[in-house]
Amino acid sequence: MTSDALHQRKSGIPDHMTGVVLVGHGGFEKLSYKTDLPVPVPEAGEVLIRVAAAAINNTDINTRIGWYSKAVTSGTESGANGGFQSANDADASWSGVPLAFPRIQGADCCGRIVAVGEGVSPERVGERVIVRNMLRSFVDFRPFECWTFGSEVDGAFAQYAKAPSRETYRVDCEWSDVELASIPCAYSTAELMIDRAGVRSGEHVIITGASGGVGSASIQLAKRRGAYVTAIAGRDKLQQLRDLGADQALPRGENMVGKLGKGSVDVAIDVAAGPSFGEVLDVLKKGGRYAVAGAIAGPIVELDVRTLYLNDLTFFGCTFQDDAIFENLVSYIERGEIRPVVAKTYALKDIVEAQQDFLLKNSIGKLVLEIPH
Repeated sequence: MTSDALHQRKSGIPDHMTGVVLVGHGGFEKLSYKTDLPVPVPEAGEVLIRVAAAAINNTDINTRIGWYSKAVTSGTESGANGGFQSANDADASWSGVPLAFPRIQGADCCGRIVAVGEGVSPERVGERVIVRNMLRSFVDFRPFECWTFGSEVDGAFAQYAKAPSRETYRVDCEWSDVELASIPCAYSTAELMIDRAGVRSGEHVIITGASGGVGSASIQLAKRRGAYVTAIAGRDKLQQLRDLGADQALPRGENMVGKLGKGSVDVAIDVAAGPSFGEVLDVLKKGGRYAVAGAIAGPIVELDVRTLYLNDLTFFGCTFQDDAIFENLVSYIERGEIRPVVAKTYALKDIVEAQQDFLLKNSIGKLVLEIPH
């Protein structure tokens, strides 16, 4: 036993913990609930977090089923239950690098620091924190490189998780742990798209997949900047999106050009892609901006390049996040400028049920796992 592990034991931290491990790419059977996982020991520059809550995200499911593999050409839902037979393990992670199994997933983490590694102030113990989901410490903060919490390193689907101290943020607010756990992945993705596209006050922004975690976050973050927001989602969710702040909400699948007019929108925030991709471009004004950070409706789209260059459109692919993105989110929380929508909570052992409900898309906002201790 290392000296750090011995210190943890003396501090009342157990040697083993409960968690869910992903044992390979595939269906729900690849998620294994364990009660005897070793509690991680923080190394130099790291903190150990007693996890209180962890939210469900598309990236967790996409990683499980191997959707990121270039051999997969359909949307997430078509392989969400059983995985994709066509997926190639060699490129089935978001980074294109083979995933190491078993892996504790969970990109979203809220909890309290209970131990620190060498070089970290012990005064951090007791802080309530969230972890930046796109970690830069492991790649020496090189631009456009990062690891994902719960993918390249173990994440928050367990009672304890360790993370780089400098990427673990104290948050002072009255929110519940469940609400804070809703922030890291969805809100940072939304803020990245909105920031990179340069959304300004008075601009018309269209948001696809607006009822999901990233979509509902995008509504709030675009409104925070003073934009006029049109949200696209299922017909049964439209009033809820208006209540969330959308200026108008349109049913998914209806003719966008007919409803909005050709060349009427300044910025598109897209996480869907798929069949509606061409329509989204058609409603953009000349000089419009298109930001994308997902393709749940299908990654393969048809692009008429003339639409792109004749209308002077700008495309933003959005994955890598500068430090300011997450730091800004913490400041928005502490100033009371945003508030997440939590649709439902689950026990960690019910992760399969939570992912099944997530895939049904029947709710607005986040589905969150509460971690027992």
